[in-house]
Amino acid sequence: MATEKSDVSSMEVDDQISTDLKFSINVLQLLKSSQMQHGLRFGDYTRYRRYCTARLRRLYKSLKFTHGRGKYNKKSITASTVTEVRFLHLVLYTAERAWSHAMEKRQLPDGPNARQRSYLIGRLRKAVKWATLFAELCAIKGDSRTSLEAEAYASFMKGNLLFEQDQNWDIALKSFKSARVVYEELGKYGDLDNQVLCRERVEELEPSIRYCLHKIGESNLQASELVHIGEIEGPALDLFKAKLEAVMAEARSQQAASMTEFYWLGHRFPISNAKTRVSILKAQELEKELHDRMEGALPAEKRLAVFDKIFAAYHEARGSIRNDLATAGSSENIKDDLSGLDKAIGAVLGQRTIERNQLLVSISKSKLSKARDEKNEKVTKPEELVRLFDLLLQNMSDLSDLLSSGRDRKEEEVALSEECEVKSLIFRAERCFFLAKSYSSAGKRTEAYSLFSLARSLAENALKKLRSAANHDQMMIKELETLYNNCRSNGCVEHAMGIMEHEKAPEDLSKKISTVSISGSDKKLEKFLVEKLDSYESAVGDSSTKVAPRIAAYQPTFQAIARNPIVLDLAYNSIDFPLIENRMKKDKGFISRLWG
Repeated sequence: MATEKSDVSSMEVDDQISTDLKFSINVLQLLKSSQMQHGLRFGDYTRYRRYCTARLRRLYKSLKFTHGRGKYNKKSITASTVTEVRFLHLVLYTAERAWSHAMEKRQLPDGPNARQRSYLIGRLRKAVKWATLFAELCAIKGDSRTSLEAEAYASFMKGNLLFEQDQNWDIALKSFKSARVVYEELGKYGDLDNQVLCRERVEELEPSIRYCLHKIGESNLQASELVHIGEIEGPALDLFKAKLEAVMAEARSQQAASMTEFYWLGHRFPISNAKTRVSILKAQELEKELHDRMEGALPAEKRLAVFDKIFAAYHEARGSIRNDLATAGSSENIKDDLSGLDKAIGAVLGQRTIERNQLLVSISKSKLSKARDEKNEKVTKPEELVRLFDLLLQNMSDLSDLLSSGRDRKEEEVALSEECEVKSLIFRAERCFFLAKSYSSAGKRTEAYSLFSLARSLAENALKKLRSAANHDQMMIKELETLYNNCRSNGCVEHAMGIMEHEKAPEDLSKKISTVSISGSDKKLEKFLVEKLDSYESAVGDSSTKVAPRIAAYQPTFQAIARNPIVLDLAYNSIDFPLIENRMKKDKGFISRLWG
């Protein structure tokens, strides 16, 4: 009886331990790792949704929690069902699958239509439902930290749903703020990686909070200023950026109504198409942002991204213009206006292309002198700069051809053409300088010296033209002076190195000849296998070495042998030999040849 009582009491203790067991999940770290490894590093929500589906299939199968084969019998997950941590993973990844499916619909090329947007909101509702269930289960089955993270996750999902629905901005603000408070507190504890993740999530939530404040009316932000608050990257900001783009497109449409003409180098081109106006206005806003923040405030990578957006906007405008040209009919005035507008936008597009390539040149120059940069990226070679300057010269040639194609040229166009000529000369000088650098690294001193001399003369000609211009750029003059001095110093170095190599060449050659011997190398080498057949030694050598196996000599080595003396018959040319014609048979004719 005593043993039975002890068994019963031990079973009660085990049941108590199993019911009091608390699971621990680092929710943010788990989701961040899954998102970055399966598509969201590049914004690929389709790939992440498929990963969530595959992960759920594996979880259902491993937990033996499938819904039956043939007829579908849904099994609900309750607190009593959660006997291990994988059941919580099941709920979490179901919410993630619904959220990623909604974001996939949000990122369609032309935006979701009415039916797709209804489906998108339905998927977000599903994500909120599963995230709320996850928070409820973690409150019962998880430890305190897991419960807090689950609450923050559910608040974030609820805020996303209200954000997309454009309603209840005060409740959305409350949801985002509650999530931010949790992550701020969690960012004060734990290991360093977890603190960094929490702070990143707080930064990702900040733009959404400020946008909600703007919609409620508690913020003084203008619509154009909202662009700067969404510069942080992260999956949590993609919904905000989509919403922000829609707001900016609406603001541009209202502003474009008053835009009737496009000004370019003294010309005025009327714009009748609303889509063309919106595209040009978007490109001009991006240009303004780029030039306002040019002084080091915007990193080079983000400036390149802004240039890509400018190109996309101008290409969209040119596409609309060409569609109008195709449908213009026989009206010559409308065709002339549209052709002039297309030419003007093409010229602006060429100028921005040149600016972008100059930015690429400055980035490459900064990596040229470094042995290895901070991010362990590839070092720039002079040949890469030569290729970039080839592109710049081609861009300048295209822009010059476009400017010279008009009949009535304005003073501004002539001035821009002259500026293109000077810049082409500068680019030629820089290209020649880096081409000389590439020859110098290859050890071709004569070619490098000649190219450095040519680059110096080109830089000198460009300096003369710049100084003679009315509005000369002092920064460009300083850069050209530096290039001129670099060409001179590098040319002197190449000249000196060439003389040293020329003087050293006979000495090196004599050293090499003095080491040549008929019997081969003087250093002691191991015998070949054919020479030591009577001893058991390996001829292949150690597997860790790269020495070739010594089996037999090929070709055979030269050996010194004795030679018979060469006899020179010096009297041969002075001897008069007797005539032997009388001993030769005489030809007796054709018949004698027949009869012998």
